[in-house]
Amino acid sequence: MLIQMTVRVSHLGAWLLLFFLGCMGIFLSDAVKAAESESFSNPAVTARLISAEDGIAPDAASVSLGLALEYGEGWKGYWRTPGEVGLAPKLDWAGSTNLKSAELLWPAPERFEAFGIENFGYSGQVVLPIRARLEDAGHPLELRARVSLLTCSTVCVPHDFELSLALPQGVGIDTNSAGQIATYADRVPAVPGNSDIRISVTALDTRDSALIVVAKSDTPFGEVDVFPEFGPLVTFGKPDIRLDRDRTELWAEIPINAWTDEHAEPSVTITDTARAITAPITLTSDPPAPPFSNANPRTSVLKVVAVAAIAFLGGLILNVMPCVLPVLSIKLTSVLKATGQTRQMTRNGFLFSALGVLTFVWALAAALVFLQWIGVSVGWGIQFQNPVFVTLMFMVIAVFAANLFGAFEITLPAALQDRLGANNARAGHISDFGTGLLAAILATPCSAPFLGTAITFALAGTTLDVMVIFTALGLGLALPYLVIAARPELVTRLPRPGRWMLLVRTLLGGLLLATAAWLLFVLVGVAGGRAAAFISALTAVFIVAASIPQANQWVRRAILSACVFLAIFGAGLISTPDRTTPGVDATSHWQDFEPLGIARRVSEGETVFVDVTADWCLTCKANKSLVLDRDPVRARLRGGSVIAMQADWTRPDDNIARFLERYDRYGIPFNIVFGPGSPSGIALPEILTPQAVLDALDTASVRSVASE
Repeated sequence: MLIQMTVRVSHLGAWLLLFFLGCMGIFLSDAVKAAESESFSNPAVTARLISAEDGIAPDAASVSLGLALEYGEGWKGYWRTPGEVGLAPKLDWAGSTNLKSAELLWPAPERFEAFGIENFGYSGQVVLPIRARLEDAGHPLELRARVSLLTCSTVCVPHDFELSLALPQGVGIDTNSAGQIATYADRVPAVPGNSDIRISVTALDTRDSALIVVAKSDTPFGEVDVFPEFGPLVTFGKPDIRLDRDRTELWAEIPINAWTDEHAEPSVTITDTARAITAPITLTSDPPAPPFSNANPRTSVLKVVAVAAIAFLGGLILNVMPCVLPVLSIKLTSVLKATGQTRQMTRNGFLFSALGVLTFVWALAAALVFLQWIGVSVGWGIQFQNPVFVTLMFMVIAVFAANLFGAFEITLPAALQDRLGANNARAGHISDFGTGLLAAILATPCSAPFLGTAITFALAGTTLDVMVIFTALGLGLALPYLVIAARPELVTRLPRPGRWMLLVRTLLGGLLLATAAWLLFVLVGVAGGRAAAFISALTAVFIVAASIPQANQWVRRAILSACVFLAIFGAGLISTPDRTTPGVDATSHWQDFEPLGIARRVSEGETVFVDVTADWCLTCKANKSLVLDRDPVRARLRGGSVIAMQADWTRPDDNIARFLERYDRYGIPFNIVFGPGSPSGIALPEILTPQAVLDALDTASVRSVASE
């Protein structure tokens, strides 16, 4: 009996074992048929193809696939529109069998920063759904996918690999893969008709520097973001997103970092908590105001006072900058004129000169505020981008130089240049005022230490901030006049008038002549050689007409007026700059400025040095001559380890203006170094030193430990 029971138990165990093995066989069979490819894996990303179906059902014309990506910690991939740097994943299906088409769908992206620039993509796990259509319905499908994608952390690494997946004839669903594909398919932005989000307005601002988007929603917005898509040549910064009180109306301003009218058909994607929409848009030129203003805290009085002190110091330093030699010559001329006058006359004369400095500074501040208000790029010294302004300055300085060389004497009932004469005793306080005015004008192409900080703070603040900071700057620039006005007896320490004054007058005339030559060089850059030659000829006629004492006064005035009139209107009409790539010679180590290429080069491990310069920026010329074009900096820039880019702002350029604004700069020179060690950039001071440049290059070129 015991034996019989033992046998029965043994048979029962055998049946249980067979049942268990049978179940395992089923599971193993399912595992073998699992609808996924082999994996490509490294620390940055793991990738595989998955399918919702285990096989191709009879008469099935399509299958649901997915590219499953799992990014490593700290690594990110890209959306179909990656931003300024990055590449969207691409799949090449060459070699596949029975595949008619494969459409890659894109779940809503997240925003992240790479190399100091806003980018769009994914982190962690994501599945990109794929709609695959078959050539022959119901027949097996063999997939061969060549996958190209880019992953970034503190360094970007490209990947290129193959994945394969075979789906035989059969019926069955891989519930795990189907669930993943369905989850991320739900995150693909809806079309306008299938969403309660409605984009009502998309408009460009007056200077194509920002895109304004207005949208409404039936349900309140939660965590919302906006992603415009205009093709690879147009890139955007981080949006300023504002919601109304009910959170059902959205207003967003997205800064444009790079713009071209030759963009692709534009669209905007708005993402929100658990929903998203992508809609084609039609641009208008009437941007709406925001539903409410940002509650920005007012700048503290102490901060304004501190920056005003910095501005005062910057204006004072302008008086000793190399670019201010013509300003110093005008000041010296003023001092020479003042000798022999009474103490009160001397004081009044220098006070009027100081007032001339302040008047120009106030006028410049008011003009910059107005230009900001109407949406024009502003900056210190940008008036020298205008050919008419440069023409007037060239003519005024050339006339002053001819006057100092004795070609003629300036008297009061003459044209504007006569009224600004700096060495005519009869000009009185008008002459003193003009001396300060012209001195301030000629100081604006210069940028001194501390000046950039002060100008940036002012132009980023309120109108009151602008006026306070610029007033402090003007007081610093006018300080030499104010010192002599306070102590007129300082003038008595000059040598008594004599023959030596003729030598000084000739020396000052030479300085002004050099200034006129520099302005002519600037005019060639902003208006072209033909315009510069035309203006030079008119100026020569003006000087000759003014130098002939026997000429009829009415004829002379007619000739002088005609020269000024033709110069002003001719400068604008025949302005045709000669250079297509200003400042960059084909044989030079300098390359053209490519703002879109900086992040790409840095992501590939290269170091980029950017020099924003202009013909009218004398501080830029000093930096170039004394630092950038001399060893050891020149050798480093030419050594092949650094990409040297030169951005010439001699003429207006929106790409350069946007680049400066991105780094809160409103004047030049501006030099910045990018590299694997400093992807967001290392901004250099206005006045360069070899050691500062080399240290920045060393820091930027060293990759951080985290990126190894």
